[in-house]
Amino acid sequence: MLNERTPYSVLSVASSTGIYENLSAILPVSSFSPVLQVSSCGEAKRLLVSSPFDIIIVNAPLPDEFGTEFALNLIKDSNSSVILMVKNELYDEISYKVEEYGIMTIAKPTTKAILYQTIKLAAATNSRFKMLEKNNENVISKMEEIRIVNRAKWVLIKYLNMSEDRAHKYIEKQAMNMRVTKREVAENIIKTYEN
Repeated sequence: MLNERTPYSVLSVASSTGIYENLSAILPVSSFSPVLQVSSCGEAKRLLVSSPFDIIIVNAPLPDEFGTEFALNLIKDSNSSVILMVKNELYDEISYKVEEYGIMTIAKPTTKAILYQTIKLAAATNSRFKMLEKNNENVISKMEEIRIVNRAKWVLIKYLNMSEDRAHKYIEKQAMNMRVTKREVAENIIKTYEN
Protein backbone atom coordinates (compact mmCIF):
# COMPACT_ATOMS: atom_id res chain seq x y z
CA MET A 1 0.00 0.00 0.00
CA LEU A 2 2.87 2.38 0.65
CA ASN A 3 3.81 2.46 -3.04
CA GLU A 4 0.30 3.48 -4.13
CA ARG A 5 0.60 6.99 -2.72
CA THR A 6 2.95 9.90 -2.59
CA PRO A 7 5.98 9.03 -0.46
CA TYR A 8 5.84 9.95 3.22
CA SER A 9 8.11 12.83 4.18
CA VAL A 10 10.25 12.12 7.25
CA LEU A 11 12.08 14.51 9.56
CA SER A 12 14.60 13.21 12.07
CA VAL A 13 15.36 15.54 14.98
CA ALA A 14 18.50 14.19 16.63
CA SER A 15 21.75 15.59 17.96
CA SER A 16 23.78 12.85 16.20
CA THR A 17 23.56 11.46 12.69
CA GLY A 18 23.21 7.81 13.75
CA ILE A 19 19.41 7.71 13.46
CA TYR A 20 19.52 9.50 10.11
CA GLU A 21 22.04 6.97 8.78
CA ASN A 22 19.80 4.12 9.95
CA LEU A 23 16.77 5.76 8.34
CA SER A 24 18.63 6.19 5.07
CA ALA A 25 19.58 2.51 5.16
CA ILE A 26 16.15 1.06 5.99
CA LEU A 27 13.59 3.37 4.38
CA PRO A 28 12.84 2.74 0.70
CA VAL A 29 12.98 6.01 -1.25
CA SER A 30 9.86 4.98 -3.18
CA SER A 31 7.84 5.08 0.06
CA PHE A 32 9.72 7.60 2.21
CA SER A 33 11.05 10.78 0.65
CA PRO A 34 12.44 13.21 1.50
CA VAL A 35 14.14 12.04 4.67
CA LEU A 36 15.82 15.00 6.37
CA GLN A 37 17.78 15.50 9.59
CA VAL A 38 18.10 18.50 11.89
CA SER A 39 20.02 18.56 15.15
CA SER A 40 17.78 20.62 17.45
CA CYS A 41 14.20 21.57 18.24
CA GLY A 42 14.93 25.14 17.15
CA GLU A 43 16.09 23.99 13.71
CA ALA A 44 13.08 21.71 13.42
CA LYS A 45 10.66 24.50 14.34
CA ARG A 46 12.18 26.79 11.70
CA LEU A 47 11.98 24.07 9.05
CA LEU A 48 8.42 23.09 9.98
CA VAL A 49 7.17 26.65 9.42
CA SER A 50 7.60 26.18 5.67
CA SER A 51 7.76 22.39 5.23
CA PRO A 52 5.29 20.06 6.92
CA PHE A 53 6.35 16.44 7.37
CA ASP A 54 4.23 13.30 7.54
CA ILE A 55 6.45 11.62 10.13
CA ILE A 56 8.70 13.30 12.68
CA ILE A 57 11.15 11.28 14.76
CA VAL A 58 12.44 13.01 17.90
CA ASN A 59 15.54 11.37 19.37
CA ALA A 60 15.75 12.64 22.95
CA PRO A 61 17.62 14.28 24.52
CA LEU A 62 18.27 17.20 22.21
CA PRO A 63 20.77 20.02 22.76
CA ASP A 64 18.17 22.76 23.27
CA GLU A 65 15.53 20.77 25.21
CA PHE A 66 14.81 17.18 26.14
CA GLY A 67 12.25 16.68 23.35
CA THR A 68 9.09 15.60 25.15
CA GLU A 69 7.46 19.04 25.15
CA PHE A 70 8.53 19.53 21.55
CA ALA A 71 6.86 16.22 20.59
CA LEU A 72 3.68 17.19 22.45
CA ASN A 73 3.60 20.56 20.66
CA LEU A 74 4.06 18.83 17.31
CA ILE A 75 0.97 16.72 17.94
CA LYS A 76 -1.06 19.79 18.89
CA ASP A 77 0.16 22.03 16.07
CA SER A 78 0.55 19.69 13.08
CA ASN A 79 -0.89 16.68 11.30
CA SER A 80 2.37 14.77 11.62
CA SER A 81 2.77 11.34 13.15
CA VAL A 82 5.36 11.67 15.91
CA ILE A 83 7.81 9.06 17.19
CA LEU A 84 9.74 9.84 20.38
CA MET A 85 12.91 7.87 21.08
CA VAL A 86 14.07 7.82 24.72
CA LYS A 87 16.56 5.89 26.84
CA ASN A 88 15.25 2.55 28.04
CA GLU A 89 15.28 3.60 31.71
CA LEU A 90 12.97 6.56 30.90
CA TYR A 91 10.68 4.66 28.53
CA ASP A 92 7.82 3.78 30.93
CA GLU A 93 7.60 7.25 32.48
CA ILE A 94 7.73 9.14 29.20
CA SER A 95 5.57 6.78 27.15
CA TYR A 96 2.92 7.01 29.86
CA LYS A 97 3.03 10.80 29.56
CA VAL A 98 2.88 11.07 25.74
CA GLU A 99 1.08 8.05 24.32
CA GLU A 100 -2.37 9.34 25.28
CA TYR A 101 -1.70 12.15 22.79
CA GLY A 102 -0.89 9.70 19.99
CA ILE A 103 2.89 9.89 20.20
CA MET A 104 4.61 6.56 19.56
CA THR A 105 7.54 5.88 21.89
CA ILE A 106 10.59 3.70 21.26
CA ALA A 107 13.09 2.65 23.94
CA LYS A 108 16.77 3.10 23.09
CA PRO A 109 18.84 1.25 22.17
CA THR A 110 16.62 -0.22 19.49
CA THR A 111 16.97 -2.32 16.38
CA LYS A 112 16.52 -1.29 12.77
CA ALA A 113 13.59 -3.71 12.56
CA ILE A 114 11.73 -2.07 15.46
CA LEU A 115 12.49 1.39 14.09
CA TYR A 116 11.19 0.39 10.64
CA GLN A 117 8.04 -1.24 12.07
CA THR A 118 7.30 1.85 14.15
CA ILE A 119 7.79 4.11 11.13
CA LYS A 120 5.42 1.93 9.11
CA LEU A 121 2.84 2.23 11.92
CA ALA A 122 3.36 5.99 11.93
CA ALA A 123 2.84 6.03 8.15
CA ALA A 124 -0.38 4.03 8.48
CA THR A 125 -1.58 6.37 11.23
CA ASN A 126 -0.75 9.38 9.08
CA SER A 127 -2.70 7.93 6.13
CA ARG A 128 -5.71 7.22 8.31
CA PHE A 129 -5.58 10.73 9.75
CA LYS A 130 -5.45 12.27 6.27
CA MET A 131 -8.41 10.16 5.17
CA LEU A 132 -10.43 11.28 8.20
CA GLU A 133 -9.39 14.89 7.58
CA LYS A 134 -10.56 14.64 3.96
CA ASN A 135 -13.88 13.11 5.05
CA ASN A 136 -14.29 15.91 7.58
CA GLU A 137 -13.63 18.52 4.88
CA ASN A 138 -16.24 16.85 2.66
CA VAL A 139 -18.83 16.95 5.46
CA ILE A 140 -18.07 20.61 6.17
CA SER A 141 -18.34 21.45 2.47
CA LYS A 142 -21.67 19.61 2.20
CA MET A 143 -23.01 21.42 5.28
CA GLU A 144 -21.96 24.76 3.77
CA GLU A 145 -23.71 23.85 0.52
CA ILE A 146 -26.91 22.99 2.41
CA ARG A 147 -26.70 26.27 4.32
CA ILE A 148 -26.30 28.29 1.09
CA VAL A 149 -29.10 26.40 -0.69
CA ASN A 150 -31.40 26.95 2.30
CA ARG A 151 -30.56 30.64 2.33
CA ALA A 152 -31.34 30.85 -1.40
CA LYS A 153 -34.68 29.09 -0.81
CA TRP A 154 -35.59 31.71 1.79
CA VAL A 155 -34.59 34.46 -0.65
CA LEU A 156 -36.95 32.96 -3.26
CA ILE A 157 -39.71 32.68 -0.65
CA LYS A 158 -39.21 36.29 0.42
CA TYR A 159 -38.81 37.97 -2.98
CA LEU A 160 -40.83 35.70 -5.32
CA ASN A 161 -43.41 34.39 -2.84
CA MET A 162 -42.55 30.77 -3.62
CA SER A 163 -43.33 27.95 -1.23
CA GLU A 164 -40.33 26.20 0.31
CA ASP A 165 -41.02 23.09 -1.77
CA ARG A 166 -41.31 25.10 -4.97
CA ALA A 167 -38.13 27.03 -4.19
CA HIS A 168 -36.29 23.76 -3.58
CA LYS A 169 -37.50 22.30 -6.88
CA TYR A 170 -36.63 25.53 -8.69
CA ILE A 171 -33.02 25.37 -7.47
CA GLU A 172 -32.72 21.69 -8.39
CA LYS A 173 -34.20 22.27 -11.87
CA GLN A 174 -31.93 25.25 -12.53
CA ALA A 175 -28.88 23.23 -11.49
CA MET A 176 -29.89 20.38 -13.79
CA ASN A 177 -30.72 22.65 -16.76
CA MET A 178 -27.56 24.73 -16.41
CA ARG A 179 -25.41 21.69 -15.56
CA VAL A 180 -23.98 23.32 -12.46
CA THR A 181 -24.22 22.51 -8.78
CA LYS A 182 -27.13 23.54 -6.59
CA ARG A 183 -24.64 25.63 -4.64
CA GLU A 184 -23.75 27.68 -7.74
CA VAL A 185 -27.44 28.29 -8.51
CA ALA A 186 -28.04 29.24 -4.89
CA GLU A 187 -25.09 31.64 -4.84
CA ASN A 188 -26.41 33.33 -8.02
CA ILE A 189 -29.87 33.68 -6.50
CA ILE A 190 -28.43 35.26 -3.38
CA LYS A 191 -26.31 37.67 -5.45
CA THR A 192 -29.27 38.63 -7.64
CA TYR A 193 -31.73 39.38 -4.87
CA GLU A 194 -29.61 40.41 -1.91
CA ASN A 195 -26.98 42.65 -3.48
